[in-house]
Amino acid sequence: MSEHTLTVAGVTVDTRHWIGGERVASADTFVDVSPIDGSVIGEIARGTAGEASAAVAAARAAFPGWAATPRTERARILHAVADAVEKRIEDLSIVETHDNGALLRSHRRGVMPRVAHNFRFFADWLLGLGHDDFDTRGHTNHVSWDAAGPCVLITPWNAPLMLATWKIAPALAAGNTVILKPAEWSPLTASLFADIAAEAGLPAGVLNVVQGYGAEAGSALVAHPDVRRISFTGSVPTAKTIAAAAAANLVPASFELGGKSPLLVFADSDLDLAVDLAVEQYDNAGQVCLAATRILVEETIAEEFTRRFAEKASALRQGDPRDETTDIGPNIHTRQLDKIDGFVQRALAAGARAVIGGRRGEGQYYAPTLLTDVAQDSEIVQEEVFGPVLTLQTFADEDEAVRLANDTRFGLAATVATGDRGRAARVTDRLVAGTVWVNCFFVRDLQAPFGGSRHSGVGREGGTWSFDFYCDLKNTVTAPKGWRDHG
Repeated sequence: MSEHTLTVAGVTVDTRHWIGGERVASADTFVDVSPIDGSVIGEIARGTAGEASAAVAAARAAFPGWAATPRTERARILHAVADAVEKRIEDLSIVETHDNGALLRSHRRGVMPRVAHNFRFFADWLLGLGHDDFDTRGHTNHVSWDAAGPCVLITPWNAPLMLATWKIAPALAAGNTVILKPAEWSPLTASLFADIAAEAGLPAGVLNVVQGYGAEAGSALVAHPDVRRISFTGSVPTAKTIAAAAAANLVPASFELGGKSPLLVFADSDLDLAVDLAVEQYDNAGQVCLAATRILVEETIAEEFTRRFAEKASALRQGDPRDETTDIGPNIHTRQLDKIDGFVQRALAAGARAVIGGRRGEGQYYAPTLLTDVAQDSEIVQEEVFGPVLTLQTFADEDEAVRLANDTRFGLAATVATGDRGRAARVTDRLVAGTVWVNCFFVRDLQAPFGGSRHSGVGREGGTWSFDFYCDLKNTVTAPKGWRDHG
């Protein structure tokens, strides 16, 4: 065992950066801790501006060759990456569960298979991407999708590899090279994936991974003049800092940010379905940007809804995420747990009532919480908690429901429970959100646009929208005259 590798439940992971097809160590390291029990997993290479610069140089050097690679060959390699991921689903699942505390069963059955699907989908979409010509007074217009260049991708800790490959796959499919900076609280699967992709035949320098702690490596990456695209998923304050750096070099940036999404429950809804949808918001210990954390219930059914919700939510099993019967695992970090508890305790002090929960558990676990008697302008209603904490408010009619739903600075998603198709159409038309689910939740198709409105983000990704961001579109106009034909 090398001093630069560690073993997670029998799976070996390299702790160094991956730059230009080689492992690169740093002079300093940071500690990676498992949220399951607070144990130290290992010491991870701590990137600086030097490693960031080296990664951009490697991506820049590899770009011409990868961009010139025919579409069919790029697609073949991406499918090979997907094949390799599928062979390592168990290893990736084990490592990520230890690293970020999400349920092992979810990683095995949904999250890691989705990683492979990300590559297959965008490889296939690339092959079908149009090059349609059109005519203007006899002149031919030809639209082409040109690779942009090195892309910096900065990803979060709540679904580390799935969200990283949601960006990596279309960026590579478009012919770009990538520098990935994973979250410091969950760095391991990014490193493991770099080895998997290389073994599958991805050329050196096409994918680079720079680990970092704090802002040093990330700041250097987004400010680098050779970067041509920046995509970030995370907090609004960090996005503003990145946007300023991107503006200095006029680099297009895509942001998927926070949410404070509503779940609107109307009296004509299937109440059992509505309760199930509400309880589902505790998925991943509430660490889901799309979660409908503000439950808005028509006042005539509020008492019955609350009773059924409390009964169902109280039956959730919280514990070790490696246990097949666990429903809710730990929160990612002690700092995040302190943040969650701070929100709840301030709300309780201001007059909120905890129907369930409202307290910390042992270790890094927070009890699933539902708060009522909360004011619309209160912190707990307006700010993203990112933990297993929901609020419940009531409304009298459609107008009030929509007004409450839209009354935050966010606009990432919304969920509507109703048995009336006309009402569903009226309400969804008025909601400010990038995604609206009606009588369902978290149904995602990669060909659909994804992103947020207001402070929930800038831009859309998915299907052609991803290629629109990761490509420079070029229109070539050719006249019908002026040609010397040589026989």
